[in-house]
Amino acid sequence: MEFSYSLSVNNNIVLCQLKGRLMDKEQAAPMLAEIDRQVAENNNKIILDLSGVDYMNSSGLNILVNILTKARSKNGEVVICNLSAKVKELFIITKLNTLFHVSDDLASAETMLKK
Repeated sequence: MEFSYSLSVNNNIVLCQLKGRLMDKEQAAPMLAEIDRQVAENNNKIILDLSGVDYMNSSGLNILVNILTKARSKNGEVVICNLSAKVKELFIITKLNTLFHVSDDLASAETMLKK
């Protein structure tokens, strides 16, 4: 499945729902530009819902780290939720589960960012 995303903002929290295969920065460029714009507008709390992501490689992981770096540079935070078993295993192997806040579902992710 080709990569796609949808983005919405509610109470200064950006919800970005990703779908498909996250494999290179070029395909994610429109999403990154939109997230950059939101962070610049001080919407620096971001939820990345990966429930629709069926595959991710090292470039995909790099995209997520870039989003985290941008958010934290503006005193924001990123919570990743709804990881598939395959993507969760990738996060554990690469130890990114220690860098990101990871939540089982969207409601928990929202709670983490409202603290």
